[in-house]
Amino acid sequence: MTRIFLTLAAVPLLAACAPAPAPQPAPPPVALPAVAPVAGISGLEERQPDLCQAGRYTAALGQPGTVIATLGVNRAYRVVEYRGIEPQEYDPNRIVFRLDQAGRIYNIDCG
Repeated sequence: MTRIFLTLAAVPLLAACAPAPAPQPAPPPVALPAVAPVAGISGLEERQPDLCQAGRYTAALGQPGTVIATLGVNRAYRVVEYRGIEPQEYDPNRIVFRLDQAGRIYNIDCG
């Protein structure tokens, strides 16, 4: 009885000692066709010149973000907090004030 038990117990151990199957070779890399540069689509690679007139407000750089309300901005603007989420729609006529970790304006541009 003990012999039968030992034989039955050894069968799974012997099965674990079977050699692993040979690895399959990796498929060859697929060559992608060359992509020609796209012409005629403006705004994807370059920004428009200072259409929003952000240059008028460069004196506010380094100032606290609370000063934005006193600048007399008469067009659409957006304030982006430090690590804030900014929607990705681009409006060349909108002024964007970006704040640093201390809440000071570190960048002013169009978008």
